[in-house]
Amino acid sequence: MKGPKLIVALDVGTAAEAVNICEGLLPEVDFFKVGLGLFCAEGPKIIKTLKDLGALIFLDLKLHDIPVQVEQATRVIGTYGVDMVTVHCLGGPAMMAAAKAGIDGGAKEANHLTPMVVGVTILTSLDAPDLEDMGVNGDVEREVGILAGLAKDAGLNGVVASARETAVIRSEYAGDFIIVTPGIRPAWAPSSGDQKRVLTPSEAVAAGSTFLVVGRPITAAPEPRAAALRVVDEMNA
Repeated sequence: MKGPKLIVALDVGTAAEAVNICEGLLPEVDFFKVGLGLFCAEGPKIIKTLKDLGALIFLDLKLHDIPVQVEQATRVIGTYGVDMVTVHCLGGPAMMAAAKAGIDGGAKEANHLTPMVVGVTILTSLDAPDLEDMGVNGDVEREVGILAGLAKDAGLNGVVASARETAVIRSEYAGDFIIVTPGIRPAWAPSSGDQKRVLTPSEAVAAGSTFLVVGRPITAAPEPRAAALRVVDEMNA
């Protein structure tokens, strides 16, 4: 992969809506996020439907359970042919290692390329006061750094983190350690909604993000393809 890559979030409730978005953006944009809502609505068949269109799939289910359960789940997910999967770093090192083992085993059994596994650090919908309310040290940057280190040691391919913490992670983990950044809002897009720690595409790339996840600024735009290309231009500027 050369340079940062755009992932468009399919935050919709039906396969028809997801297909419509993908068909409108392919092949200029080829990486799409299937999150919990769409996956629960349509099940695993949505993966095949989108893969048949030529899409690459970021399956964002944020798995978080005891290691044996996560390994069982990721072994099944590995057979889907997805390209990237998320687990929660807060599940701990053993759970993250189990997730990697499961995905590797499932992909091998199905003769698929091994998907990337990335660990979610701190959700971009949370900020320091939220962490303090939960009894966690309110220093978001410090907490993200600790979780990124655990993910690296567990053998994950990278992490999901706000662009506001990307530079710190990148300073510690260079090279092929992936940083997936949600909460991206171009300056010309509407307000950030439920995201609290946000940056623009150019700011995220400058900080060292590998993948940028953008949803509503593209999918809700009057001309989604034009909006997507505008984001790509900002990423490559």
